[in-house]
Amino acid sequence: MTDRPTRERILAVALGAYGTDGFSATSLDALADQLGVRKQTILYYFPSKQALFDAVVDDAAADLVKVFDEEASRGLSGIQQIEAIVRHVFRLAVRRPELLGLVREVTRPGSVTAERLAGHVAPTFDRARDFLQREMDAGRLRSSDPSMLLLSLYSTVVGVATELEVQRALGLPPSLRATVARRQELIRFLRAALATESAS
Repeated sequence: MTDRPTRERILAVALGAYGTDGFSATSLDALADQLGVRKQTILYYFPSKQALFDAVVDDAAADLVKVFDEEASRGLSGIQQIEAIVRHVFRLAVRRPELLGLVREVTRPGSVTAERLAGHVAPTFDRARDFLQREMDAGRLRSSDPSMLLLSLYSTVVGVATELEVQRALGLPPSLRATVARRQELIRFLRAALATESAS
């Protein structure tokens, strides 16, 4: 990791810290110790702790938008598309838990950075809402308010997936088998709740 450019190393370590311990519990001194640099080195690239956090959120949002846009471009319909997104979120939870941990941190009530993240992901959310509306109009998903459904899907899927990070924080590393079982149960629940009889 030491051969990576310093700015990139700072962002990677900060993402891990913010996504695991949160913004308030992460100091620039602790990040500097972890990186093996002086705090002034971090401040050279990022003039404040908030500026560093904003840059981490910008990078994380770009990663998330890319992942979801790639998944959405596969041309799946109805519940198959929703299931594919669920599987991808769970893969992220296993491979990059700090990324979803950061999303959880940024979207907490009172977060001053929530609007920044929302600005990045708004176009992706708009496309997802339009997709849900089209699938409802086509009779492949049960009719409901697409904006409320999207919010419910986000809360449910990210909430269940980030339970993995909560378990890690408690010193209970989740097993792959338990993760797969949780994902399958969530998919069964979503299929039962959302798919029309013609799409099942």
